Order: sequence, then structure tokens, then C-alpha cells
Amino acid sequence: MATTARRSTPTTKDSQLVEMAWDPITRIVGSLGIYTKIDWSAKRVVECHSTSSVFRGYSIFMKGKDPRDAHFITSRICGICGDNHATCSVYNQNMAYGVRPPHLAEWIINLGESAEYMFDHNIFQENLVGVDYCEKMVAETNPGVLEQANRTEAPHAGEHGYRTIGDIMRSLNPLEGEFYREALQVSRSTREMFCLMEGRHVHPSTLYPGGVGTVATIQLFTDYLTRLMRYVEFMKRVVPMHDDLFDFFYEALPGYEEVGRRRILLGCWGSLNDPDYCDFSYENMADWGRKMFVTPGVVVDGKLVTTSLVDINLGIRILLGSSYYEDWDGEDVFVTRDPLGNPVDQRHPWNQHTIPKPAKRDFDKQYSWTMSPRWFDGKDHLPLDTGGGPIARLWTTALAGLVDTGYVKATGHSVQINLPRTATRPEASFEWKIPQWSNALERNRARTYFQAYAAAMALHFCDKALAEVRAGHTKTWEPFTVPDEGVSCGFTEAVRGVLSHHMVIKGGKIANYHPYPPTPWNGSVRDSYGTPGPYEDAVQNTPIFEENNQDNFKGIDIMRAVRSFDPCLPCGVHMYTGNGKVLEKVHTPHAFNAGM
Repeated sequence: MATTARRSTPTTKDSQLVEMAWDPITRIVGSLGIYTKIDWSAKRVVECHSTSSVFRGYSIFMKGKDPRDAHFITSRICGICGDNHATCSVYNQNMAYGVRPPHLAEWIINLGESAEYMFDHNIFQENLVGVDYCEKMVAETNPGVLEQANRTEAPHAGEHGYRTIGDIMRSLNPLEGEFYREALQVSRSTREMFCLMEGRHVHPSTLYPGGVGTVATIQLFTDYLTRLMRYVEFMKRVVPMHDDLFDFFYEALPGYEEVGRRRILLGCWGSLNDPDYCDFSYENMADWGRKMFVTPGVVVDGKLVTTSLVDINLGIRILLGSSYYEDWDGEDVFVTRDPLGNPVDQRHPWNQHTIPKPAKRDFDKQYSWTMSPRWFDGKDHLPLDTGGGPIARLWTTALAGLVDTGYVKATGHSVQINLPRTATRPEASFEWKIPQWSNALERNRARTYFQAYAAAMALHFCDKALAEVRAGHTKTWEPFTVPDEGVSCGFTEAVRGVLSHHMVIKGGKIANYHPYPPTPWNGSVRDSYGTPGPYEDAVQNTPIFEENNQDNFKGIDIMRAVRSFDPCLPCGVHMYTGNGKVLEKVHTPHAFNAGM
């Protein structure tokens, strides 16, 4: 998207404020643009605005639809994580219809979602965000760091096979790097794993309210398991390799912990239900939510303030702030009390009305189609982020200490991941420890560890599914009826973080439906109180370590900060600098960019 260059704006005698922008950085919902002001004398970003230039409107055209079509329609919100939407919508419908799927169906859904986590995190980590740390990129932005990397022995070389940090960086070079190409092959097998469970990727063809249409056999799970074990072997190299790479950046660039750092405000809605406990009823939601294999929770300044999905649900507020919408104050209120009798706020998704109001972009007024979801703790409207998904999931799960399957154990301060012996490698154990910071490097590190977490949980789900089949419990779907009136919600974790679907049924049709994926949480704009969204907050005050001067500046530290949140698949980056010179970098779209 071409934009007009802006001039440098001197602010004081000793500093020069330069406006720079990257627009678009394509993501799931619309086009992400990052607009910054940089103080070159201090080498620091002083202001950031995040923009989305595309209006979607799913909440509008869902009205009047048959509720049973909700998962098929909302799956199309995204061509990358559509199955996460389908799954969340099915959870939502299960609550509305009062149906509890057979255990085997839930294990199948968990296996599908685990495969999606493995697929998407792998392809983003190794083939997209990994490029920001590859030899070619580092050579262009920080040649001194590359020289040091070539001299630095990799501490875990015996586990991943790369002698120096420079060798790791070379392996990440796009299309040429050995590890880059290997990861592409791995992503294919994880996609096959998903298709075995749910028929089609990324829009499932066998996923329904009440269960699945998958024919469950020993052969089905064996085919999944053979691919899973190859992935497990792969992860035994990936975790130590990325630890070496990210630890090196802390050593090579003192102060790099400040890149992308923001206050610890993390939200996780939980995922991977345990069918022994989950009945999908709202009345029992707090209890069965805590039995999820990824624990829901909100972490504020490092403290876990709740693990209750009821509390999480009631705390959601949709603030319009600097977005292109009319306020719905004075419109119909659909839900005044939840099924437990708790009051429901007018700004809750159940009561939201989407009233678009296009306008010229103005950073002092309205500048984006992304609203500002916030979580109200009774005092403040908190701009929670997901950290791209994994860091929030691991953080809440670790603090809660509720998960213990043998393959995975949450300790209260860490998550232990145990991977069994594979074809060429012995059993291995990894421990993700709660970090000091929520910053770019730790978001990326968590993504690697969560890939191992998802693989370990998939092993547990295979054990459970096979036990059901061997016991003759092969039923995978439970019939249901659609009520004339109803209110429901579904909670899970999309790849990039929190995902909720809220539905109101009247006259047997959808009267109100609002899906909230991680993108509006992470990419939200300044809200009604002037609080910036997580992208904006993480980029503001980020120091600049790039060695290039202003004319050759690539903004790698800013891009690492934004991409650490996994803002879907970036296809192109356009940049303009304050002196009117336009620089452009175009990344060739990959075949898997289905939703761009």
C-alpha cells in the first residue's frame, strides 16, 4: 500500500523526530500498518500507531442465520486458522444446544487442534519470523553481530547439529537454509495430521456441534501417531537450537530485552477440553474450564488473578476508542444477566452492535477498523495481549499448576515437557520457565516450547483415543435440537491467542453473534481512555540496535517486536522515511498464504 512520505520533524536542538511507517504488513483480519515516530538522537521509538485498513463485518451478516451454520461461516473468517474459529463456534453451539459430545469426539478435536498448533507455529517460527534472525537479515542490519555469531560456539551443538550461532543463522536463510527447508517438510506432515482428524485444512469438513463425523479406527490414530513421532524427534533439535539463538541476542546486544517489551498483561482463554469434565454448560464453566489441558487465566504484573472462564467472560469489554465505528449506546441490549444471574455489561460482546463509520485516517481521532477489546478487572480496562499465543498459554498454565498428564506437568513456576524415545533420539525433557520479561525474544522462545507442549499433549490424546476405540466406544456424535431462545459462548485458544465466540438466539435464528480472535486484542488501537493497544505499547520505547543509518534503515528491531506477536503471515512490507525517500521490501507470497 503506497503512502505519502512525511518530513522529518525536529523536536529539540539535540534530537530529531522522524516519522516512519510500514504499511501493509498483511495479517488475518485486514492489513496491518505500523506508524512510528523515532528519536534518532536517542535511537528509540517514541510513538507508535497500529492500523487495520480492512472492514470484515462477520458480526453483521451472521444475523438471521441458522445457528447450525455458524461454524461453517465463521471458519471463513481466516484462511490460516479457520479451524480454530470452527472449533470455538462448535463449543459455542454445544453450550447453546445443551449437547455433550462423546469422549472420543473430543479427543479427536484435541488431536486436530494440537496438529494445528504444531503446523502454524512451526511455519511461522521457522519460515517467517525466523527470517528476521537469519544470516542474510543480520548481515544487512547488524554485521557486527554476525561476526560475533560466527565466532560463538553454540552451547547445544551436540543436540541440534550446528557448531556456531552463525551456522544456525545460515540454516534459517529463506529457501536456501537447511533448517528453513526442513521445516517446510515438517509443516506438510502436521497438516496431514490435522486432515486425518478433521477431513480438511483449514476449513474442517467433519467438525459439527455434538461431535465429529470422523470414522475412528486404530489405523486412523496410528497414521497420526507415526507423523507425530517424527515431529517429536524434530522438536528435540528445535528447542535447544532456538534457546541458543535467542540467548545469543541477549549476550551480543546488551539491553535487547527492551525490544518489544511491555507490562506483563497476558490473557489466555484455555484450550483442549477434557471430556471427563467438560459438559459445555455455562453453569459449570468455571470448573470444567480449569480442567482444560491449557489453563485459562489472566496474568497482571506476573500474578495470576483468575482462572475462571466465567470471570473472564464477564470481564470482556469492547471499547471503540480510535476505531471507525459508531457507539451502540441506546441500541437494544440482548443480555442483561448471564445464566448464573450475574449482570452483563452493555459493552460485552453479547450486547455489541457493529455500526461501521468510515473516516479519513487521523491519528488524533479515528485511524483503524480494529476496535479495542479490554478486560475489566473491576477497576481498570486492561489492554491484555496474548504474546502471539504461546507465552500467555504457558505463563497461565505454569502459574496455575493444574495440568499433569505425565507428558506435561505445570509446577507453579514452570512447565515441564517430557518427550519419549524416538527413532534416533533418546527421551528428552524440556522446562519452560517463567521469564523476567514479556518481550520479543521471550514471545518467540515460548512459541518454540509450545510446539513441544502441543506434541506432548497430542501423545496423551492419542493414548486416550486409542483406549476408547479398543474399549468399543466408537461413537463420535450426539444428536441435539436447536432452542428457540438461547445465549451461549465458546472459549478456546487460536494459534495466536485468545478466541471467543458469543451468540444470542431468538426465534431459532442468530440474533447476535460476535467472534473475538487474538488480532483485535493484540492489534487494538488507543481505547476510549487513551490507552494504546499491545502492538503500539510494545513498539513505543523500543530501542533501535540496527547499525544502519537513517537512509538505509530497515527497522528490524521494530519488525521483530511486532512479529513476535505472530500477526499472521506477513507477505509484504512497504516503508517510507521522513526525508521523503520510499524504501520497499517485498516478500514473495508462499503457496500457503490461503487467507491473504
